[in-house]
Amino acid sequence: MELTRFRVSPEHAGQLLAARPKMIADFEADRAGFLSGRLVRLAGDEWLDIVEWRSPEDFAASRAKGANLPGIKAFFDLIDELVSMEEGTVS
Repeated sequence: MELTRFRVSPEHAGQLLAARPKMIADFEADRAGFLSGRLVRLAGDEWLDIVEWRSPEDFAASRAKGANLPGIKAFFDLIDELVSMEEGTVS
């Protein structure tokens, strides 16, 4: 499980939500082991992206690819600040 907390300026929140489906489509097409993603709006300008991966190796391979496709890049470009990134397992 990948837990990424980030900040997006309020004026870009709508763009972030509009970019999300294309990002998910690119992940489904290009990221082996991608199972699901949920985006949670937190207080203030913060968001939490919860992404489920088949394995830690799949997550690592995805991180190595970065923003390699247009839908992923468009989503990532709207992030103003990375607050935290954690990896865990579901029990």
